Amino acid sequence: MTVTDATAPGTTTTIVTRVRERARTAPGAVAMRHKDLGVWREVTWAGYWDRAELVAHALLALGVEPGDRVAVHSENRPEWLYADLGTVAVRGVTVGLYPTNPADEVAYLLADSGARILIAEDQEQADKALAVLDRCPDLRHVVHLEPRGIRGRYADPRLMAWPELLALGARHRAGHPGAVAARMADAGPGDVMTLIYTSGTTGPPKGVMLTVGNVEFAVETLVTGGGFTWPPPSERDLVLSYLPLCHVAERAFTVWFNAASGVQVNFAESIDTVQANLREVQPTILFGVPRIWEKVLAQIDIRRASATPLKRAVTGFWLRVADRLGDTLARTGGRHTFATRLAYAAGWLCCYRALRERFGMRHVRYAASGAAPIAPAVLKFFMGIGVPMHELYGMSENTAIATANRPGRVRLGTVGEPHPGVELRIDEATGEILTRHPGTFAGYWGRPEATAAVLDPDGWLHTGDVGELVDGTHVRITDRLKDIIITAGGKNVAPSEIENALKASPYVKEAVVVGDRRPYLVALVGIEPDTVGEWARRRGIPYTTYRDLSERPETRELVQGVVDAVNARLARAEQVKRFAFLPKELDHEDGELTATQKVRRAAVAELFEELVEGMYAR
Repeated sequence: MTVTDATAPGTTTTIVTRVRERARTAPGAVAMRHKDLGVWREVTWAGYWDRAELVAHALLALGVEPGDRVAVHSENRPEWLYADLGTVAVRGVTVGLYPTNPADEVAYLLADSGARILIAEDQEQADKALAVLDRCPDLRHVVHLEPRGIRGRYADPRLMAWPELLALGARHRAGHPGAVAARMADAGPGDVMTLIYTSGTTGPPKGVMLTVGNVEFAVETLVTGGGFTWPPPSERDLVLSYLPLCHVAERAFTVWFNAASGVQVNFAESIDTVQANLREVQPTILFGVPRIWEKVLAQIDIRRASATPLKRAVTGFWLRVADRLGDTLARTGGRHTFATRLAYAAGWLCCYRALRERFGMRHVRYAASGAAPIAPAVLKFFMGIGVPMHELYGMSENTAIATANRPGRVRLGTVGEPHPGVELRIDEATGEILTRHPGTFAGYWGRPEATAAVLDPDGWLHTGDVGELVDGTHVRITDRLKDIIITAGGKNVAPSEIENALKASPYVKEAVVVGDRRPYLVALVGIEPDTVGEWARRRGIPYTTYRDLSERPETRELVQGVVDAVNARLARAEQVKRFAFLPKELDHEDGELTATQKVRRAAVAELFEELVEGMYAR
């Protein structure tokens, strides 16, 4: 398999050359911050490049050759970036693993990629790798970042501590000071620099090969060309890094934007502390998947419900104003009128400033949702309280570059317009969205047949998403091609739109609509335990567990109201006739969700088959 291209050696711009240049021109400026023992620690550009270069030298000392794979299995932290940059510097290929990947998935990803070196965060992640070493024949070294629970416990010679790796790099740099620079000079646009594994909703994950040229196109489109926000990101901007870095969107917002524009990256302590870290950092650019925005909206509802009567009344009034503001902004593409500016100014003083401050969004000048569909009502809420929301669309196979709603041209219910340099068309026969541009991936790792199935000879990427053009400019995604339901009556139904409408309720966390070849649609519903729990507490409804809460007749009545409200807006064939509660929260480790929290429909349908059949048997 060809993974390199010697085109224009020594002249290729990469994320590594960008970081090296920033370390030269602004060595003392802050590149990133992370929290250690409760204190935010700064890393300068000089420090960033020094660590990345040490890792690169260490990899050379360990025998890494161009095209070799180096895997990283860790939460978001500076070492993730050092490992990524160090690997790309020696023309290796970074492979990211989700922190939640269980041992079997770790074995599959390491074996499929042929990773030679694994950077594991702690004992938990190291144990997963050590347990499956016999299934990973190419793995030579496991480097752990945290010593707790590992030091002195294991005798495996392949295990190495992070300080040992850096010391090895220091010795190699002292003996071969120009080795990394020489390897960097040979880089070409066709070098594969990372494998981004697909979520695996319909089969084993596939490694998406993204090249140096792919990533540079993404950087030029989004950052240099101002493809999503204006003015473009700069050193004055702050971002919070909290979504897994093995996901293409988070890699773009954290690693690529940081290297290209100098935005300061702040690492969340964990996914559980995101809300607190948002309040501390108050980022100016904020990206989230739909579940994050839905969760924030649910938290706002909980806090409002538990406030004093006076606060509830005041907040309720200004949120009704925000709803009207959102309606106007939705009509104007996100542009304020004179009247809405006056109304918002008053709301800012009385409510919105404190609300945005509490949820870490006071200074957000650009917010985005992507990676999965989101209900327009959720976007409209945030627009109404002053958070400039934009829905984006892209996928790993096109380096996350396809469409975006741009400031002043937002159309709710769409994913925006194609970026400059992006060709996009809708297949007349199937309605599938096709894209073509220099960011289109090099193919699936080791799977030429799978590559040929989505990438045609003319360079068009078949995204698998069904959509349509709105007013000839904005793209509206209907659903995944494979998820379209055809009822027994022959009606084509897009389940994701119904599911998103249900999940717009703060009481619904998951919704899976079923009905292919069936007489009508039914849904498996998972409640949002925080908001439903608070709702039950206020009404004096006792419960013990998630299942107990969902089985309460009062809860069924509550969710029935949500279903009825959604059905009132749908055509007859699209209405959910019956629903059943999921007896548990869906979980990645149980195979019901992907690592990106997407529902594995086949797995859910099989696991809860009795519930589905019971709804049709009544």
